[in-house]
Amino acid sequence: MSRDHFFKQCDVRLRCGVVLPHVITAYRTRGRLAVDRSNVILVTHGYTGGPDMIDDNSDNPDNWGALIGPGKAIDTDRYFVICPNALGSSYGSTNAASLDPVTNRPYGSRFPDISVADIVAGQRALLAHLGIERIVAVIGPSFGGAQVLQWGVDFPHLMKGLVAAITAPTMSGLDVAALKAELDAVPDYFHGDYYGRGDMAEYLVAKRIAGMQLFGADAALAPRCPAPKRRKDEIARLAAIWARTFDANSLLILGRAMAGFDIRDRLEAIRAPLLYVLSRSDRLFPATLAPSVMKAMHDAGIDARFFEIDSDHGHFASSTDAAKWAEPLRAFIAEIDI
Repeated sequence: MSRDHFFKQCDVRLRCGVVLPHVITAYRTRGRLAVDRSNVILVTHGYTGGPDMIDDNSDNPDNWGALIGPGKAIDTDRYFVICPNALGSSYGSTNAASLDPVTNRPYGSRFPDISVADIVAGQRALLAHLGIERIVAVIGPSFGGAQVLQWGVDFPHLMKGLVAAITAPTMSGLDVAALKAELDAVPDYFHGDYYGRGDMAEYLVAKRIAGMQLFGADAALAPRCPAPKRRKDEIARLAAIWARTFDANSLLILGRAMAGFDIRDRLEAIRAPLLYVLSRSDRLFPATLAPSVMKAMHDAGIDARFFEIDSDHGHFASSTDAAKWAEPLRAFIAEIDI
């Protein structure tokens, strides 16, 4: 069973130079923290996900419930799993919908630019607050994988291992300008200041449906929804649920963070063993990236190994086809946790 918690920081200076007076980090935990605090695994979520990815719930294609739990690859009978909600995201952490204490109004379009390094720095502060100075591993998919790699270069001696799944050392190819233009074209968006004025639900539902279809939801849902019409309806249902909780501004805030992410020239800072995982059918981070990424990692002196998920589930393969890489993940954790 997971538990929700909140961590508060004051006067947090971002890489852009802006100081946020108050920052809340929402986080979820599973398992029991050892007396010596030596059994922590940090799980980092994707672009449109949140801490509920560690719940035992198979309904959402982003969910890692098949990997996390008693006796599973990330065994909560042994490990204490922490999943923080990223700064700027929509599941309890400080974001554009939060009240600016200076104006007592939502930040909206005035929310500052953040970086993946800012997100990771907040996670490091959370661990310090909990008295945790070394962890077993940092593990995450997609944008969560970017956070894993940022952990590796910013805090190289804090973890025993890293698992970066369905990701790459740079996301600089993301077209944030196009996303901003798309959002600004929605009349209800009011250039980011839509709180109390506009309703972005219709846009978010359509955005989520398009994203799920592009990144493999149809194949991922096929085992439990064999009929095409039923899959289409299920994707629409899941999109509507997501749209009720996700903030349109978070798409842009986290999108900008992703577009600015590039640690290729810092790979030599990574000291922990690393498991790099891609999906055969993923369009966003195709498996063809593996040779160049692995060469760069080996050239940087990283103890890196690669696993390809032989899946038709595209970008969702790490969750919906979890069984196809659960054992390599379990073996890697056993190898580093000695």
